[in-house]
Amino acid sequence: MTKYPDVPPFIESDEQEYYDSGVPSKVAIAGHPLHPLLVTFPIAFLVGVLGTDLGYWLTRDPFWAKASVMLLGAGLITGVVAAITGMVDFLGISRVRQHNAGWVHMIGNIAALLLSGGSLFLRWKSPSSAILPTGLAISVVVATVLGVTGWYGAELIYRHKVAVIGNGSEQRPGESSIS
Repeated sequence: MTKYPDVPPFIESDEQEYYDSGVPSKVAIAGHPLHPLLVTFPIAFLVGVLGTDLGYWLTRDPFWAKASVMLLGAGLITGVVAAITGMVDFLGISRVRQHNAGWVHMIGNIAALLLSGGSLFLRWKSPSSAILPTGLAISVVVATVLGVTGWYGAELIYRHKVAVIGNGSEQRPGESSIS
């Protein structure tokens, strides 16, 4: 009987992973993984779009609509950089693909970037006209998706010991080397 929660598909616990040192990221400087550092930027920018969309909804000030467009652009650029580092780990570390958390994290973040790209496209020529209701709805969905994918990203790091400084196997503890 494990003392750790195991509620698949939301939380997958394997007591062996708690005693494993973990597997380092494939994209790191001096052993420090870059993906967890880089994701802070697109998260801040894309969740900030929700704030600026709400600012526009409450005030109808075009400043907020322009700010949303700028945040979307910055979120997409930094999101692609973060996605590249995450994809290298997803493809290069089989332990990531062996957990639901890895798949939810990857698919959800791709969806957030695609939705954000669509939102930027809708707003490009006339930032104010695309916010209500479509732009605001998209920004609520993106912020929610990022909350979920952030949770699963933390599951990968803290529960499954992916992208940590360690010398564990790229496989889940107790798994064969076939992926």
